[in-house]
Amino acid sequence: MTVVSTGSTDKVRSTDVDRAEAHRARLAPYVEPHLERRRAGEKHPVHDFLFTYYSFSPAKLLDWQPGWPDSGSAELLAKRAPLVAATLRLLRATASRPATFACFGLHEWAMVYRTDETRHLVPLRLGAAGTDEVVEAHRITCSHFDAYRFFTPSAAPLNRLRPGRDDRRAHEQPGCLHATMDLYKHAFRLWPLVGSDLVADCFVLAWDVRSVDMRAAPYDLASLGFPPIRIETPEGKQEYAALQRAFAERAAPLRARLIEDCERMIADAGWPDS
Repeated sequence: MTVVSTGSTDKVRSTDVDRAEAHRARLAPYVEPHLERRRAGEKHPVHDFLFTYYSFSPAKLLDWQPGWPDSGSAELLAKRAPLVAATLRLLRATASRPATFACFGLHEWAMVYRTDETRHLVPLRLGAAGTDEVVEAHRITCSHFDAYRFFTPSAAPLNRLRPGRDDRRAHEQPGCLHATMDLYKHAFRLWPLVGSDLVADCFVLAWDVRSVDMRAAPYDLASLGFPPIRIETPEGKQEYAALQRAFAERAAPLRARLIEDCERMIADAGWPDS
């Protein structure tokens, strides 16, 4: 760190500049290739997901903010009050539930069950008939609404659960890859009240999860550098579950940090913690 003055204020400012530069350097390798593809009109079925499915712009992702109470305002905090409270309730409910590791990524398979269309414009590794056979040979136990809502009409009744938009707290569990990816969503929706360091940590974890999510999907992505996790085999199931456990372990402290941030905001604003 370069200190430009002996004054304490200048030291703080210099520290913030250094942290902002480090933050930008950390995320630029993820953001800049996406921006280059966007300018060229190209798409990537794996790497573009965090920029297209989620609504946080690359510019905001690169903009470092320290977090509450050093960024944001009391007015913004008051405006975000319902979202802070709802996020805290969901995070607490998820953290309190035992993690399960037996879904084997079948949600992506259910999204193309008995249809001639694929969602990512890449071929199916086992073809349409082979993909349908995998779905029919397994119990589907997807607990995440934002995955379940993309199931084909033929696949939706095969799911043992019926997660809905308004009952996420009743279903979300910490072993779910999509629940782990959504930590990024929860963090950036509260930015800059939630600081950019935590947003970045959640983003990098979501990036890694997305790669595994698609490797276990029915698509043939080997030519793009994503060798398949063959969840239709016992070995593939073991590989997927092991990666799922590792992601759950990485997600737990990030979820705890988000909970702490929400609790601090609620306490500082004088809202009831319920």
